[in-house]
Amino acid sequence: MLRHLQIRDFAIIEALELDFSPGLTVLTGETGAGKSIIVDALELLCGSRAGADVVRPGAERADVTATVDITATAGELRHILGEQSIDSSGELLLRRVVGSDGRSRAWLNGQAVPVQVLTGVTGLLFEIHGQHEFQSLVRPATQRGLVDTYGRLESLAAQVRTAHSVWLALLNRSIELDSAASERGSRLDLLRHQLHEIEALQLKAGEIAELKDEHSRLANRGRLIEAARGALEWLYEADAPTAHTLIAKSVAVLRQAGTVDAQLAPLSVLLEEAALRVKDAGHSLLQYLDALELDPQRADAIERRLAAIEELARKHRVNPEALPDRQAELSAQLAGLEAAAADVGALRLQLATATGSFQELAGQLSGRRTAAARALAKEISARMQELGMGGGRFLIDVVAAESAEPAPHGFDRVEFRVSTNPGQPPRAISKVASGGELARLSLAVQVSCAASAASCMVFDEVDNGIGGAVAEIVGRELRQLGEHAQVLCVTHLPQVAAQGHQHLRVAKLSDGRSTRTSVAHLSPEQRVDELARMLGGVEITPRARAHANEMLAAVASAAAAASAIASSAASSTQPTGGRRPARPRPAPPVK
Repeated sequence: MLRHLQIRDFAIIEALELDFSPGLTVLTGETGAGKSIIVDALELLCGSRAGADVVRPGAERADVTATVDITATAGELRHILGEQSIDSSGELLLRRVVGSDGRSRAWLNGQAVPVQVLTGVTGLLFEIHGQHEFQSLVRPATQRGLVDTYGRLESLAAQVRTAHSVWLALLNRSIELDSAASERGSRLDLLRHQLHEIEALQLKAGEIAELKDEHSRLANRGRLIEAARGALEWLYEADAPTAHTLIAKSVAVLRQAGTVDAQLAPLSVLLEEAALRVKDAGHSLLQYLDALELDPQRADAIERRLAAIEELARKHRVNPEALPDRQAELSAQLAGLEAAAADVGALRLQLATATGSFQELAGQLSGRRTAAARALAKEISARMQELGMGGGRFLIDVVAAESAEPAPHGFDRVEFRVSTNPGQPPRAISKVASGGELARLSLAVQVSCAASAASCMVFDEVDNGIGGAVAEIVGRELRQLGEHAQVLCVTHLPQVAAQGHQHLRVAKLSDGRSTRTSVAHLSPEQRVDELARMLGGVEITPRARAHANEMLAAVASAAAAASAIASSAASSTQPTGGRRPARPRPAPPVK
């Protein structure tokens, strides 16, 4: 329930703070005073598109903040708040700011959120019905949504949408696989051929680097042999004293001297180790020379191997070192295509299962929609009698759509038909000629559907085009709605305003240089004056004031009688467990 609304620098509103109570709150005032601007501010808070034009001239930004009691809410709202890590108990602070540059920001309990999140939250808290709401009433999607709202079928409708999404995804995947089936054979042949070429190489890990090293070594075979023989000669085979000979002489000298001075003994050991290392180096050089001279054709074989590898790499447009990765990639593609036939079979089974699931859910939705449509049509027909369309009938057709293909909303096509006068055949609501009748029909539909909702409902001059006794009945309908929900109504009709539990008067003030809007909570005496003004015009006469007092007294008397009837019924019977308690028949209009 909306507890508090604060508006700053929005349109012609400089600063405005309002406290709201349960029940029906009516907002009245002269034409152009800014009554609908308050509704516009609520619509901004609910995520409507806005630009810099909503900011009051000379201000930096427009700021709308609302405090809402959410202690009684549950379900989807708590889920959305939980996703944003926002406390979902107690009060919820909603805020939206539009800067003079047109940029918009939103907050929930002081935490910045995308405007889309704010829109999702406020969509569960507020229902705003504008002056021209009847224009959307002719749309099939709107009609279907109203039936679902009335029957509380939103959860089941969401399950149908989810089932349709799953079915559509599987269908598209099946179509993709079927269209690829004609190319699968040629693609399989190509993959097998390419994979066979790479596998035929029997390329080992690290082999390319080893081949390149060996090829470089063999290409410089002559220089390497010369270097190895030269080193071997200086170690062992030269005519002049070799390294091995000189070390051996040094060892012998130090051994003799070591008998005189023990400090030379360690040096002798070092030289003996050096002699062993020289010997090992000589053996290694001999082995190296033997290997270089072992197979003079090895270089040709390595060149052919490297050439084959590079040619295949060019064919596959990869580096030679990437051929093993290419082999793994081709193997995966081949395995995927070979399993495609099995995938198609499994996918068709999944598609059949998804189709069955959708059909079952959509069938349940159709049955419950049909029942809800009958109940809603009956209730709207009853309201039509009270709204000056005696003998009128309202019908809701729930029939199978022309296309048998699954749709996100199920199988149904919903159409509203109406007969506004006795003897006239029902026609599509879009063909109702009278704008006044269409506005009253819209109000009957809105009140009937809104009675099943738990959000704050806002009606902006939806009573346009009606008057007299019908206006009083409209006021009673709105008051009855306010008995179990919060209702805000902008009205210019005293018959509606008299029914409010709370009365706010909107006025436009100007000092000749600037204009601003103010809102006042009316006391009982001020309320009489406001109703008298609405009845009689600028000059409030004693007769108009007496009529206003009579209207308020009649409302209080009817409320007391309804309360007594409700108390008596509650003490004598148990609740029926139905959709909601039957609404009492309204008393005759005040003459």
